[in-house]
Amino acid sequence: MKTSLMTALLCLLPLMTGALAQTPAPSLRSQGDAVQFMVDGEPYLMLGGELGNSSASDLSYLEPHWETFDALHINTILAPVYWELIEPEEGVYDFTVLDQLITRARREDIRLVLLWFGTWKNSMSTYVPEWGKQDDGRFFRVRTKDGTPQDIFSPHDEAIRDADAHAFRALMAHLAETDRRQRTVIMVQVENEVGMIPEARDHSAPAEEDWQADVPAELMARLEAGDAGEHLMSLWQATGSAESGSWQEVFGNSPEAEEIFTAWHLGRFVEHVTAAGLDAYDLPVYVNAALARPDTSPGGYPSGGPLPHLFAVWQAAAPSLDFLAPDIYFNDFVTRIAEYDVDGNAVFIPEANRTGRSEVGADAFWSFGELDSIGYSPFSIEDIEDGESHPLGNAYDILDNISHLITANQGNGTMRGLRAPIDYDGEIDLAPQTFTLENYQFTATMIDPWTPRDAQDMAGHGALIIALSDDEFLVAGKGVTFTFDAEGPARAGIAMAEEGRFGRRGEWEAGRTLNGDQTHQGRHIRLTPDAFAIQKFRLYTYK
Repeated sequence: MKTSLMTALLCLLPLMTGALAQTPAPSLRSQGDAVQFMVDGEPYLMLGGELGNSSASDLSYLEPHWETFDALHINTILAPVYWELIEPEEGVYDFTVLDQLITRARREDIRLVLLWFGTWKNSMSTYVPEWGKQDDGRFFRVRTKDGTPQDIFSPHDEAIRDADAHAFRALMAHLAETDRRQRTVIMVQVENEVGMIPEARDHSAPAEEDWQADVPAELMARLEAGDAGEHLMSLWQATGSAESGSWQEVFGNSPEAEEIFTAWHLGRFVEHVTAAGLDAYDLPVYVNAALARPDTSPGGYPSGGPLPHLFAVWQAAAPSLDFLAPDIYFNDFVTRIAEYDVDGNAVFIPEANRTGRSEVGADAFWSFGELDSIGYSPFSIEDIEDGESHPLGNAYDILDNISHLITANQGNGTMRGLRAPIDYDGEIDLAPQTFTLENYQFTATMIDPWTPRDAQDMAGHGALIIALSDDEFLVAGKGVTFTFDAEGPARAGIAMAEEGRFGRRGEWEAGRTLNGDQTHQGRHIRLTPDAFAIQKFRLYTYK
């Protein structure tokens, strides 16, 4: 009997193993007007945090922080992987540190997005292994117009491109071998904040040759179809809309034209590296951009990266990428991130202002509610000392609790995000915001009516609202007050309002029933400014 049972189990083992191996790979899919991120076959909302640049190079450094990550309700860590550590000798790979990170994240039930610090990190080439840095005969660097070499390997250098691609493929093959069943690693960023400084393009001899070459047919086709964006189209039209020609003949001889040239060659380099990796293991992949300061000419910022005005170049040059993403360290979060909310591009904020800023929670609520973002991730999460009291932990706790509703409403026009826009100089716009949801007109105010104004941090106020039905709504956030009216001659009132949370099985667990002073005698729904919270309410109409 025991022998027969053992035999049966042994026969089933290959089938069981095969089933485990066929866990759906992480992927992106369209839902309505949005792009959703799927993990284990279910929509996934990345409540992320990015590690500091060097923090993933020694796991003992991170050891004291895992408890804090748990208290912050982080479900995804964005962690660098370093070419210089993975390939200390050419062709010799060491994945020890990465394997330790994956094992620990798996134990903590945290997913990973890996950031490939390869040829470029913040434009520079400091993560290239020492054997590559010292081989001037084989690899070459960017040169400025006066011939000065920069610590930036050239995107026109096929040798460094191929070496990077070989290493990246080895990384992805290792993930396929060690993580395909568990899927701890769910996404990969290729390079980091690529771009050209201090000039808009490389002036090395090979780059000068490429500058004289014809603009590639893939990009010309987008121009001729009128599908290249306003920036490219205006430069092209200014030169007479040439049907072909060199970069200068098609786009002119300006820093803006040079930036387009740089974007193409950066994109082709990244495409080569990306394709090599995907050949070994198919995971969602993206690139991130260092955003430019206002009124800064190309060369004054990492030029040619995946910036909004260069989308068409990157999409044509690097079709293997799933989406383009912004890193944001400026005050004008709302304006800058909205530029990445374009058809077919998943909105993901992989690196946002440092965790010490009060805006982190409000930015997360706004990006999920207004832009159907697949994830949000502030930088340097290991700097947080007390996860229990940090506003990010409070925000992520609430967002995690309602994540099933957020993903269910992505792309359907049934969800809105609210926060006060802040301009580049830090001026906050506190004007009420009006919008229509289902049969009601709402006005959202970011100034709490019952708290002294000088005691409020309006930059940290933010919320999202979801229409659960024609008359029932859920709001989550803090410091936002909603008033409402019905369409037409009817008036609107509150039929019911209550605070609460969802239980483990997704059932609503009501807390206090709100009325009287808490709803201003039926006049408003108020999220207090002291902490992120959830309320559910129903409206009705009367005449």
